[in-house]
Amino acid sequence: MSVATLRPPEAAGLGRGLVLALIAHGLLILALSYGLHWRSDSSAAFEAELWSAVPQVAAPREEAPPEPEPQAQPKPDLKAQQRAAEEAAAEQREAEIAVAKARKIKEEKAREDAARLEREKVAKEKEAKEAKDKAAKEKAAKEEQDQRKKLQDAKAAKEAKEADARREAQRQEFLRRIQGMAGGTPGSTGAAAQNSAPSAGYAGRIKGKIRPLIIYSDDGAANPTAEVQVALGPDGRILGTKVLKASGDGDWDRAVLRAIEKAETLPRDVDGRVPPVLILSFRPRE
Repeated sequence: MSVATLRPPEAAGLGRGLVLALIAHGLLILALSYGLHWRSDSSAAFEAELWSAVPQVAAPREEAPPEPEPQAQPKPDLKAQQRAAEEAAAEQREAEIAVAKARKIKEEKAREDAARLEREKVAKEKEAKEAKDKAAKEKAAKEEQDQRKKLQDAKAAKEAKEADARREAQRQEFLRRIQGMAGGTPGSTGAAAQNSAPSAGYAGRIKGKIRPLIIYSDDGAANPTAEVQVALGPDGRILGTKVLKASGDGDWDRAVLRAIEKAETLPRDVDGRVPPVLILSFRPRE
């Protein structure tokens, strides 16, 4: 078996490393020889070769990579470039149109919001003005109603006072007549005074004439009684009225007195006479 077969397989670049190793050893040997001769030593010299146990492989030499072959530049496609430019311009125009449209929509919305706020403001001002005018009208109407009520109350008070004055005058006249009748006439026997009482149905006939003239709104459950005294003339003409016993309802009492005054005259009794004084009682529900 040869020595070469016992060696490990040579690595890449082993030859170059071996050459460099030999050169280094040769230089070392020359240096040693020069040193020995410089000392002028005539003794026999021994030469020895130094071998490393394992051969060292020198690093491979770096080689520059091959330059790429120049490639032929393709000719520019003018139509494609023009088409791309047109597409870019179209996209730019579309973008500008979209931006302008969005700005227009925003401006229109802002105008609509401003118009809506203005309408709401005008509506609120109108409502406030209408409410103010309504309050002023209601106040004026209330003042007018109060003034009218005061005038009506004053007129009613005046009429009531005048009616009281008339009734008082009639009452005085009636008293004078009663006093005159109480004295009698010369030569009278008094039989007429004793038989001058009205008949049994006379009071009903009187009420039958007066009751349709009573104007009274009966909206309560009570049934008050008003007792009224009526002074009459010989011909049945009503001379005066007076409330002898109030019913507790002033409206009912006044309604009865007004009805008697409207009647003006009352019918004669069955014997053709008219009693000078009648006392009548009236109730709302009889």
